[in-house]
Amino acid sequence: MTSDDNRRPNRGQFQKGRSGNPGGRPRQAQSQSNSAFDIIIDRMLIISRDGTPGEITVEEALQQRTYQEALADKRMAIREVLGWIVKREQWLARNRPAVRAKVTFTGIGQDPDNADEALLLLGIARENPDRIEFKSNRLQLQLETWAVRAALRRRRGVHTLKKSEIADIRHCTHDDGTLKLPEGIEE
Repeated sequence: MTSDDNRRPNRGQFQKGRSGNPGGRPRQAQSQSNSAFDIIIDRMLIISRDGTPGEITVEEALQQRTYQEALADKRMAIREVLGWIVKREQWLARNRPAVRAKVTFTGIGQDPDNADEALLLLGIARENPDRIEFKSNRLQLQLETWAVRAALRRRRGVHTLKKSEIADIRHCTHDDGTLKLPEGIEE
C-alpha cells in the first residue's frame, strides 16, 4: 500500500457521522381503500316515519334497530345498549366542565309586587298598617324581627353601622321589643 492510498477516502463507505440516506426511508402512501363495511356504513337511507320521509345513515339505522331489539328483551341488544351507556357516561365524566353552569332565569321581569308576596308568604315581612296611605298601589311592609336579627348575625367583619343605617333598620322592622341593634357611629 502506498501513501497515496491512505489519503484517498474509501468510496464504498460513508464518512463518519454522516448518513448515507439523509432523507430517511421514504414513507409509503397509506392505502385509500376502505373496507366494504366502511363504505356501506356511511351510506344514507331514505326512511318514512309517520308518513314523513327522512334520511339517516346506515349506522343510525343499525343503532335504532339495536334499541328496538333491546326493548324487545333480546340479550345481545341489551348488552350492546348498556355498553353504549357506559361509554357515554365515561365520556361525560372526562369531558364534564369543572365549574357548574350558572342557572339563569329568563323571561322573569323585576316585579316588586312578586317580591312583596314572596316576603309575606315566607313570613319574612308583614304589612305595615301605619303606612297604608303611602303608595296605595303597592303594599307597605315591615321586616319581621327574626329576619333582621338573622341578617345582622351574618354581617361578621363588615363596617360598623352608622346612626342613619340603624334608624333605617328600626323604621323598616316590626319590632316586638326583642330587637337589639348595635350602637351606631356618627356620620
